[in-house]
Amino acid sequence: MSASWKVFDAVTPDPRFRLRIFFGDSLTFGPGKADLLMHIAAEGSISAAGRRMGMSYKRAWLLVEEMNAAFQTPLVASARGGAKGGGAHLTEAGQQALQAFRRLEALIPIAGAAEMATLQGMLRGADMSEGK
Repeated sequence: MSASWKVFDAVTPDPRFRLRIFFGDSLTFGPGKADLLMHIAAEGSISAAGRRMGMSYKRAWLLVEEMNAAFQTPLVASARGGAKGGGAHLTEAGQQALQAFRRLEALIPIAGAAEMATLQGMLRGADMSEGK
């Protein structure tokens, strides 16, 4: 066995799901974009949402532009700064998209529990609790 081959630890970790949806070549929607939408809703600002996630304003803005361009209706509406401030908020479509994604995230572990248990039972070290 080569040194680069990583042998699975005897302690079987709890499984977790990470949902990422691919809509053709134009959009990938996953936890990062959902979190960005959630933070924009909470902060009222794309830059503040990006800072909370440890990303630059430019990166956050590019992700918002990508989502807005891919959906029939923009998910985020924004106003430039200036004397009156600026800010951003989720549109109704943005709220619906975020809620739909979060519902999917909650459903998948429930719907896939049996299959996940099967896969987890097949891992190295899964039978360690039985003293084998």
